[in-house]
Amino acid sequence: MTRPGRALTLSLNEADRAALTQLAQEFGMMWGDKPNISKLIETIARRELTIAHNNDWQPSKIRALTIAIKALIDAGKTTEAEIVAQMLLARSELTIPLRAELIKYLDHPIPPWRQKIDELSYQHRPFRLTYRDAADRPYTFTVLFGKIQAIEKRQYLTCQCVESEGNDDVPGLQHNWFLRLDRIQNAVVVPMAEKWDRNGLAIIPVEFHLTGGLAFAYTKREDDLEVTDLETDRPTKRVIRKIHSTFWFFREILPYGDDCVVVAPDAVVDRFSRKVRSLAAKYEKAID
Repeated sequence: MTRPGRALTLSLNEADRAALTQLAQEFGMMWGDKPNISKLIETIARRELTIAHNNDWQPSKIRALTIAIKALIDAGKTTEAEIVAQMLLARSELTIPLRAELIKYLDHPIPPWRQKIDELSYQHRPFRLTYRDAADRPYTFTVLFGKIQAIEKRQYLTCQCVESEGNDDVPGLQHNWFLRLDRIQNAVVVPMAEKWDRNGLAIIPVEFHLTGGLAFAYTKREDDLEVTDLETDRPTKRVIRKIHSTFWFFREILPYGDDCVVVAPDAVVDRFSRKVRSLAAKYEKAID
């Protein structure tokens, strides 16, 4: 028989009852080996458990934690990244797209080979990467420096490798590789006894001149070694930049059209010139 003043009847649907039961178990509110909702409510009433708002985080805090997840993944701290993602999912302030993105991330965790790459890169330990791409072609790379990097909305392993065969970049850059992670279906990653190259990717200096509106609008970037104004009839800015890849360099400057002229070194000038002539020939053929 229930004593007067002790009874409390709650009207709960099954989902709410299950949620309270789970909370009781999480906080150790048990009756024997079973979660006890009454004990949970009693503990809350005594303020031994604090009830807090679940919708009062500022957007800046949500953004900071989202950035933190990506930084932890890049640093090889996948377990910590998952913990932060789960913490965010417990909040009610999330937008629907962000919630869907976090759920997708937790439902499809990073594969073991990717975690191994993150771990070894973070520890500055060289490794051998063996994999087959989506077309079932085999590849093997001995990575002396590498990091996961987002380029044009895709994830790449940007790395310096012992191997250069098949890399058609200019001399000095043929050991730099940019491997798209979504093209790696499965891989074997093995630590190597080589020495980690703390200098990172190989670089070469490239000189190019900007004219017209670009000469006024251009601001110095992190990879620029020198930016100066030239005394010419037309406003011209001279830029010397260190680059890791002619492919990505050309993708950046092609939209500038004839307001950007590559001046040095000869190998890069020749390659860019051939690219432009090939593009022009396609238009000439279409016109004919």
